[in-house]
Amino acid sequence: MDSLDPDVRGAFAAALLGCLRGGCPGSEAGLRGSLARGTADAYSDIDVAWTVPGAEFGAALGRVPVILGGVRPLASLRVDPELRHSPDRRLFFASFTGLPLFWRLDLEVRAASVTGLDEAGRPRAAAPDPGPGPGPDPDPGWSLAASALANGVAAVKAVLRDRPDTARGLLERGSARIGAPAVLTGRWPEDIARLADAAARAEPAQRALAEQVRALAYEHLAEGTG
Repeated sequence: MDSLDPDVRGAFAAALLGCLRGGCPGSEAGLRGSLARGTADAYSDIDVAWTVPGAEFGAALGRVPVILGGVRPLASLRVDPELRHSPDRRLFFASFTGLPLFWRLDLEVRAASVTGLDEAGRPRAAAPDPGPGPGPDPDPGWSLAASALANGVAAVKAVLRDRPDTARGLLERGSARIGAPAVLTGRWPEDIARLADAAARAEPAQRALAEQVRALAYEHLAEGTG
């Protein structure tokens, strides 16, 4: 079983924050969510907000893979497609080699300098986004299977937190994302493994991640009904 020592996660999060601040002069990085509130449990992920000067927004986006990978090798890095072309905001999802799947990083990057509001009433960046910069594009295409597998990990968390209805909803939405039937029996390892197998069939490139999710379910969840 992966170590779920909160001190390990805390040290890792502190290293992330330091590297983000050092990766863009004038930027600020801080924890959000349960870690910031002090209500995190062993399964909580890492939510971080990184605010960068507006004129540096595009260049900062391009540095994200290098900065994160410099803290620990990246296992995956995805960008929320709904914000992919926002002039002042991005949301990255990252997982790291050798860390529990539970400890995904959700990194929100925002431009600090704004000049009024756009048509939707959101802050407008002071300088237009010049693109991701010279670094690699972390997500050339949003993977529906990877997104479904993230739901599988979240379902394991929900069961561990005694939230079966939340787990069922996560598995239903994850299955719908890849066009698979949601067969929910309340035998959680089997139900989550079924989603993982369907994701691997839908996108063979996600097979390794699917195996990790399957193993996570059987490792952490006792057999039984919810």
